Amino acid sequence: MFGATSVLTLVTLTGLVAGFAREWLLVASWGAGARTDGFLIAMFLPEALRTMLSAGVLSSGALALWQARAAHERPLWLGQMSMALGLMAVAFAAVLHLGAPLWVHLVGPGLADTQRALTESTLRCLAWSIPGIVMQGLWTVPLQAQGRFLLAGLGSLLYNLPAIAYLGLMRERATEHDLAFAFVLGGLAMMLVMAPSVWRLGLRPGHMGLSLAPLRELGRRLLPLLASGAAGQGLQLLERIAASYLGEGAVTLLNLTRKLINLPLIALMSLNQVLLGLMSEGGESRRVPLLRRGMATVTMVSLPAAVGLMLSAPALVALLFPKVHGTAMLAPLLGWYAVILVVAGWNAMLARYNYATGNTRLPLGCELSGNALQALSLPVLAWLWGAPGIVVSALLGTLLTGALLLRRNQLWGPLGLTGQMLGGAGMLAVCGLWIAPMLSAPSTINLAISALVALLCLLVLAACLTPWREPRGAP
Repeated sequence: MFGATSVLTLVTLTGLVAGFAREWLLVASWGAGARTDGFLIAMFLPEALRTMLSAGVLSSGALALWQARAAHERPLWLGQMSMALGLMAVAFAAVLHLGAPLWVHLVGPGLADTQRALTESTLRCLAWSIPGIVMQGLWTVPLQAQGRFLLAGLGSLLYNLPAIAYLGLMRERATEHDLAFAFVLGGLAMMLVMAPSVWRLGLRPGHMGLSLAPLRELGRRLLPLLASGAAGQGLQLLERIAASYLGEGAVTLLNLTRKLINLPLIALMSLNQVLLGLMSEGGESRRVPLLRRGMATVTMVSLPAAVGLMLSAPALVALLFPKVHGTAMLAPLLGWYAVILVVAGWNAMLARYNYATGNTRLPLGCELSGNALQALSLPVLAWLWGAPGIVVSALLGTLLTGALLLRRNQLWGPLGLTGQMLGGAGMLAVCGLWIAPMLSAPSTINLAISALVALLCLLVLAACLTPWREPRGAP
């Protein structure tokens, strides 16, 4: 389990770094303005589909269907699914291509008229990256069934690599059409790199028949997963719609902030998977002490990361985007998202407590309630405070999700989280209200001070929480 988790963590981190490198090059080349906003609006729908597939929506539904079939039946099933999903992907790409004006208006209704025609043209090209993305998502299923995660996890890197190379070479001379075509090449590379593996598994052109029965079977399994994934993407769509009305660069800055905040979260993925396995092995008396230990570890990892990100944000922005127009708001947005980082880490661990017993409905219900609060508060807070209001609405939704997970599982008392929450809130408040204003000038010295404060925070939390201690009753 640890070996597979390490490999998956490595390739996921590589993909996240590639995604951030893409965003950094885009902003460094074009600035945080209407041009970058337009390209990101055009990318939203293809990227939303890729994100859902990368999160395992398709593999989670198809893996059991693959394993349920005998060895001689699997190539035929894979061929039939390849044909069905391939045709659906081509049809979806055609719908995006032909309806580009409608989709651009839906995602970015506040986009300037001068940018709209170019954004529509960009979407028409980007749409044809979808067939490669979908086929790669399907063809990872048999590899994951064999425990082969490395090749299956390289999709994000392969998708972003042509665009990174093009932006790195052309910089400000890059054009929207050529950059969009680079992503089409990335989608094709995702698919082609999988082809030798599925060929060795027995897939042949003769298996590519069209049968609706396997597709209906897969659809029944995918529906709940698609609903959850669509809810998350729907919130990002609302954020992008609201940001499109906030002036040039707002869409770009929110998108870039999300990319930056996802990098520290990868450190918690392996921990969540390991604790899930351990909690699945025992009863209630063992799960609660293990969860308490996991929550302490999450606090010890996420809180120093949030403190360091909050304090170093001005210096990081100046270092990454020297003299780039429109990035002044990025540092405050990172500070607000740093708070979400801590709460989201707690929520992910609390959800694993339910997953350990096979209960996925309760965490989904809590998440949907938090999503609803975010969706309702987002327009009002964006109107009152601009881009920071969008982040505050995300924080409110994340807090509600966590509160419901604790309440419905009756875990507040058994976990003893009062000290961690008060201590975490106190550290973030001191850093945000007192230390951060003193480090607002971007400099290397302030970056070093931020790292030192984060390290001190880590040492204090380690001494107080001692999460490495075995829970009571552990063998």
